[in-house]
Amino acid sequence: MAGPIPTGADALVVDAKDHVATSLRELKRGESASYRLSDEVKRIEVLEDIPFGHKIAIMDIEKDTHIRKYGETIGLATMAIAAGAHVHVHNVESIRGRGDQAAQGGQKA
Repeated sequence: MAGPIPTGADALVVDAKDHVATSLRELKRGESASYRLSDEVKRIEVLEDIPFGHKIAIMDIEKDTHIRKYGETIGLATMAIAAGAHVHVHNVESIRGRGDQAAQGGQKA
């Protein structure tokens, strides 16, 4: 990533196509968290506790969607994930190193 990372947000989005933001601090259920998307600061209600460094959905994600973080696919949603929810191993299946997943087409955006 080129350039400095701006301050003043609770979570960071690297690529405009990302489905998730990375928490820059521990986020608590019920609070409003801010995240940066390019030069814009947006807010989202946190639906469940999210540890520092973990992912928060910044949009509703349908089941079987290939989830993007840092502009890259990181896994497949195993269930519908609401905006503001914790995105982790309980609702994402890794597709790295899986030839059966890599061969499938029709990714949802």
